[in-house]
Amino acid sequence: MSRSSFSPHVSDDGVSGASRRSKAEASVNVVTPDFDAEVTASVPFLRGKALTAAIAFVAGTGFTLFGYDQGVMSALLTAKQFEDVFPQVVVDANNPGNHATLQSFVVAIYEIGCLIGALSNLWVGDWLGRRKTIVLGGIIMIIGAILQTASFSYAQLVVARIITGLGNGLNIRSCFLPSAYHVLVDPLFNHSQWIDFAFFWLSGSSAQWRVPISLQIILALIMIVGIFWLPESPRWLAKHGRDAEALAVISALDGKPHTDATVQQTYHGIREAIAAESHLGNDSSPLREVFTNGRSQNFRRAFLGVVVQCFQQITGINLITYYATLLFERLGIDDVKSRIIAAANGTEYFLASLIAIFLIDRVGRRPLMLFGAVGQTITMVLLAVLGSIDSSGTQVASAVLLFVFNSFFAVGWLGMTWLYPAEIVGLRIRAPANAFSTASNWTFNFMVVMVTGPSFNNIGWGTYIVFAALNAFIIPIVYFFFPETAGRSLEGKSHMDVVFALAYNEGVSPVKVSLRKDVPPAGSPEADEILGITGHDGSVREDAFRTGEKA
Repeated sequence: MSRSSFSPHVSDDGVSGASRRSKAEASVNVVTPDFDAEVTASVPFLRGKALTAAIAFVAGTGFTLFGYDQGVMSALLTAKQFEDVFPQVVVDANNPGNHATLQSFVVAIYEIGCLIGALSNLWVGDWLGRRKTIVLGGIIMIIGAILQTASFSYAQLVVARIITGLGNGLNIRSCFLPSAYHVLVDPLFNHSQWIDFAFFWLSGSSAQWRVPISLQIILALIMIVGIFWLPESPRWLAKHGRDAEALAVISALDGKPHTDATVQQTYHGIREAIAAESHLGNDSSPLREVFTNGRSQNFRRAFLGVVVQCFQQITGINLITYYATLLFERLGIDDVKSRIIAAANGTEYFLASLIAIFLIDRVGRRPLMLFGAVGQTITMVLLAVLGSIDSSGTQVASAVLLFVFNSFFAVGWLGMTWLYPAEIVGLRIRAPANAFSTASNWTFNFMVVMVTGPSFNNIGWGTYIVFAALNAFIIPIVYFFFPETAGRSLEGKSHMDVVFALAYNEGVSPVKVSLRKDVPPAGSPEADEILGITGHDGSVREDAFRTGEKA
């Protein structure tokens, strides 16, 4: 591809790759003694792989805590002591028809708390930083868990679940992990069903449901204590003028000296993005920039993040996540066996997710999403067909298919939708864009969980037809509109910035560009020209801070 084929345009940060490299190289050779001493004094206790493992453990605890409170309700809904205290969740011929709605509501309301927490993270996270936000979220979750454990009325339980969700919403975006860890820890919550089963035998005591709920407190305490061993986000430190600490954290994460060229390049990439934000002022804040297009294609990219989170929920995974025990009981399986199978279903879900760890970066995001959607569509169709035939054989087959659905979802969609929103957008709008995408997750999570109970109560196996159609709808949307993001950088100017700018310049689909092998890497002279940072002659454009037109 010739350099002259690129149309010069406006960039996102106004700093050329050559400029960035020269800064990094200069920083290696020119370090003031005072700054050097400050960086050395700010080095975290843990470094390299030890620090990465500690971050994964604490953040993984946060994700496990997030899921535990979802999965723990699955088996409790049919626990005798739970039904005695909350008769509103009992759905049978002897109770009012609105009980199906009330049952779904007490489960789904948790997501509304998560939604509020996720949106509040737009300003709380920037104000407090990741560490303090996680501590605050953990404390709120502990308060919510205590109130849930001590509940003696339906209204109290509803309020307590909102509070717990609020804390979780604050945590979940702060606990962002690399791809492999996301895929691994996200399904761990299904093991809560084994805990439910362990206390199922206490049918004469409210400990049957109070103890499983209270165990969230232990997870939250582990997360809170663990966070004190971890450093703050380098981007937050740099944004708040704590440059030496930011450089020290980057150095520790890479396990290299702070004078190393790659450490310096990452550090300057973050600094340049922050400088660009400051240069733009209040009229072009990151939140406002989400709604711009032009060559940056910010709105389109943020919208893809919102859509992918929506798609994860409308697959129907939460039919199983929240209602596994009830689903197996609907198949004519007795109470004890339903609980065992539901717990085994969660364990199989976890094991299936391990497959994605080895595939997600090798195969790519698009192929796995398409694979999952196709498999989920076929599985839902089969569940609907078998559900319309009432026999012992079809009931066994349906139970197996619930395991199959989990497997397709674990490989194709489980961790994917937490990665994709962060990878598809540029650094400058990542915080607000991810807040919107996470809000989409909670909103559609609430919707699906809320309608599931009444849907099964009214149309039975027809519910599977609805979700089969939704999964089928996902397939062409992903194929035609979702660019590949595997292997792209997340800091500074990302490769996806180049992909979308080049697609805009040439008037082609970003999907096609993302699959090409001739796209120049971010930071190269060719990439800077595509982004409009430099003109054909290599000079830096004075208007390089402009970002594009309104959406």
